[in-house]
Amino acid sequence: MSARLDQSEESLSELHEINVTPFIDVMLVLLIIFMIAAPLATVDISVNLPAANAEPSPRPDKPLLLTLKADLSVSLDNGAVNRAGLADALDRATAGDKQQRVFLRADKAVSYGNLMSLMNELRSAGYLHVALVGLEADKLAP
Repeated sequence: MSARLDQSEESLSELHEINVTPFIDVMLVLLIIFMIAAPLATVDISVNLPAANAEPSPRPDKPLLLTLKADLSVSLDNGAVNRAGLADALDRATAGDKQQRVFLRADKAVSYGNLMSLMNELRSAGYLHVALVGLEADKLAP
């Protein structure tokens, strides 16, 4: 409760206004707490991804298999291919049909960077339909 002191002492009257200073103080403290806590809520978590157990899609009659071996050599179907001539070999195998799906399989020892490099080469050659080939979950050894 507050009183107005600008008048004489005999006529002190009560002032009926809300004091919002404590409310503003509380709101500023809450703002600071949320500003500190919000970045802490977005921490990256390392995840060990499990094997896929999805239903395998039906295999086409003649799939175009591109294999990246552990020594980083590349084979198209069953023949070895030079990385520099990969685009030409794909064009010959698909008869120029760049919409055909390329099934890409890589050895477990191949790093992710090397796999992405091969996928970038496929994209540069115009082959955007790429399917990754892996083992089914129930066929994996424990």
